[in-house]
Amino acid sequence: MDRPHIVCVNPPIHDFTAHDFWLKPYGLLRVAGRLRPCARLSFFDYLDRHDPRAPPGRWQREDPWGRGQFYTAELPRPAPLAHIRRRFRRFGLPRECFREFLTANGPFDFALVQTVMTYWYPGVREALEDLRALAPSAKIVLGGMYATLCADHAAALGADLVVQGSDLEPLWRFLGVSPAPGGTAWWEAYPSGPAVGVLKLSDGCPFRCTYCSVPNVYPPFAPRPADDVWAESELLLARGARQIAFYDDALLYRSAEILEPFLRRVLERGVEADFHTPNALNARFVTPELARLMVAAGLRTFYLGLESASPEWQQSTGGKVANEEFARAVECLRDAGAGEIAAYVLLGHPRGSPGEVEAALRFARGLRVRTMLAEFSPIPGTPDGEACRKWVDLDEPLTHNKTAFPLVCWGEAEVERLKELCRKLNRDRDA
Repeated sequence: MDRPHIVCVNPPIHDFTAHDFWLKPYGLLRVAGRLRPCARLSFFDYLDRHDPRAPPGRWQREDPWGRGQFYTAELPRPAPLAHIRRRFRRFGLPRECFREFLTANGPFDFALVQTVMTYWYPGVREALEDLRALAPSAKIVLGGMYATLCADHAAALGADLVVQGSDLEPLWRFLGVSPAPGGTAWWEAYPSGPAVGVLKLSDGCPFRCTYCSVPNVYPPFAPRPADDVWAESELLLARGARQIAFYDDALLYRSAEILEPFLRRVLERGVEADFHTPNALNARFVTPELARLMVAAGLRTFYLGLESASPEWQQSTGGKVANEEFARAVECLRDAGAGEIAAYVLLGHPRGSPGEVEAALRFARGLRVRTMLAEFSPIPGTPDGEACRKWVDLDEPLTHNKTAFPLVCWGEAEVERLKELCRKLNRDRDA
């Protein structure tokens, strides 16, 4: 076969909520980056808010850091979620845009479809239906989180190959290609240049939190080659990105070896960009020196993983951080002049309680940081996810939905009370 024509697809989202919180199909773009020399590549990202095919509207507005809303359309709630009293929506470009794209740009030999949340599979199914109808010769490959955690369920959608985890050798054999090693993600996929980019300095995580799927999806923690990281940074900047979010699961781990050299290079080169940390930072590793370096190099938002202020809960779920470590990290960041500091607090964890969530919210408020409720999703294969089988049918991925599970576990009244308390404490802080 000559160089195969491969279409890379980031599907729409079917969910109660979704927001462009620096959301990019980074795994797909990294795979495509390795395919540059040996394939013809096309790209369709349903979640690109700057795509000119997007209908005009308020979803094209964004905050100073490049975050915003997606184009949405209301959908009927699927049967497993029919009891949840929330509006269910489709997030992303209209379906007709993808159909027109397939007709205009085909034929394709292969379609690589990224998957993320397990309970977003209806959007994946929608994309596959249109690929089968309008690109019937294309062999379809699914990869990513849903494909790994729910491989049998994903295979039942009708893909020709489901790639589990980070071992890509089955993919290369299936495509019949010899890809380039390492390299940069395929940011050229966005013709007008990405206003927002994402970056990883490392892969994997050294911690084993009982509620987290990272150990089941990614390889053991390892830094990426520094030259690849810097080349990718330069590519992003050259294409116009000025907001860059770190996607690392353990950004501060071994920082003297990984993060700090990168930040010093940013300062030496006079890079003009704002950096962000949407994945929870481990407060244990924040020191006064690291805080000063991060702020000086342009980190603008700091999202710290608190999860709970209960020492018993912290220890039983992996011992990632303690309250005194969290408080010390906040002090270091504030002394360094950090701007936006926020604490993630986990809502609806089956071994937590509403009282513990309230205590965590008030603990964070006492440190004068904003709080963000991170709703718990029961992920199959994790200890805490498996413990939820007494509440939901984990074999149906829709029951993993983060909006739905806390309502099932704690009830609507308690969940709404805690959300309102979170809003009130944040308003009081900002007053």
